[in-house]
Amino acid sequence: MPLYEFRCRDCGSFDRSFAMAEVPAAVDCPGCAATSRRQPGGAFIRPGSAAARLIDATTRTASEPAVVGAPAARGAALTRNPLHHKLPRP
Repeated sequence: MPLYEFRCRDCGSFDRSFAMAEVPAAVDCPGCAATSRRQPGGAFIRPGSAAARLIDATTRTASEPAVVGAPAARGAALTRNPLHHKLPRP
């Protein structure tokens, strides 16, 4: 369910989650119980949230791939388990 932003005159803004078909125009503020109106906006992901940071990082890797400083060291941490041979190599 998407988050909707509501604003109280005294306490400021807060978020509530509602189904899209059931979102009210106003709700009671959790701090002072005053009627708070819904703020206009169409974004379901708030800027600065973990989801927004993940989307930004994923988008950046398309144009700014990670740079490798040196090739991987050979002979480091060899395994003798035959099941490990089926795993993809980096």
